[in-house]
Amino acid sequence: MQFSYLKFIVLVVATGYVAVDSAPAAAQAYPDKPIRLVVTFAPGGSSDALARAVGKSMSEGLKTTIVIENRPGAGGVIGMDVVKNAAPDGYTILFATNGTHGIGPALYPGRKTDPVKDLAPVGMLHTLTNVLLVHPSVPANSVAELIAYAKANPGKLNFASAGNGSASHLFGELFKSSANIDIVHVPYKGGSAAMPDLLSGQVSMMLETIPNALAQVRGGKLRALGVTSAKRSSAAPDIPTIAESGLPGFDASSWTGLSVPLGTPKTIIDILNAETQRILTDANYLASLKPMGTDATASTPEGFEAHMKNDIARWSEVVKRANIKVE
Repeated sequence: MQFSYLKFIVLVVATGYVAVDSAPAAAQAYPDKPIRLVVTFAPGGSSDALARAVGKSMSEGLKTTIVIENRPGAGGVIGMDVVKNAAPDGYTILFATNGTHGIGPALYPGRKTDPVKDLAPVGMLHTLTNVLLVHPSVPANSVAELIAYAKANPGKLNFASAGNGSASHLFGELFKSSANIDIVHVPYKGGSAAMPDLLSGQVSMMLETIPNALAQVRGGKLRALGVTSAKRSSAAPDIPTIAESGLPGFDASSWTGLSVPLGTPKTIIDILNAETQRILTDANYLASLKPMGTDATASTPEGFEAHMKNDIARWSEVVKRANIKVE
């Protein structure tokens, strides 16, 4: 009996060591087949272009193929569900955006997929700032002058957005509340639909992405008062931040990152996170971002999770304060 018991203990211990040792071995073998990167937007858009740039650079570092899989619809939930329900083995990754992981949860708090609870963070990839544009007829050459004019003329100015609940709408509402001014929201079906009315002066201002704004600013058709990020954008370093030009502490940027299914081993998450750090040194990758007015960034998985939670809390407050309702 004593001999059998000892044999049993030896067997358990040996089995335990095998199990412990197999985890690093599996991580060392990763990846040994193609990885799919799920994008929650249709091909051809800015998010798709950014994801393809990331996929190209990371595939070189990981020495495997990264296949872009576009799964648009339902405000990003379709693509999120694909990743949520995938095997947690590192071979299905979500190209996360502030729309799916920041604004979405604020607008739809009851939706079935929660980016914080149902997915595991890998790290951030990009930040994309917006520009506060005004029509030349608006008598303001700085954010401070704009705020002063708006306070002296409550309700006279309006701001266009890409639609109710869009990033440009929420950025505008944050600017409105932070500056404590009365300006009227005018929603459009996309930023490109709003631009003609801004150029003609039918609307006073708009918060638009840098790539769509710079041509009009450089041509003298619109005036750029400030960028929405905490730091100046590398795509337009001559444009000051809103924070430094009249509204201290203002910070609102679009961003992207990577998430994986909950339960993905930390060793695999660490490998993927290391790649998000490495691509910051890829000159070709960085060059591909410049035409899109996007700055490359990175974070730890914990930093990405904290960023998401902060964004959700901030936009939830903006949605509540502005009483934003979406279908």
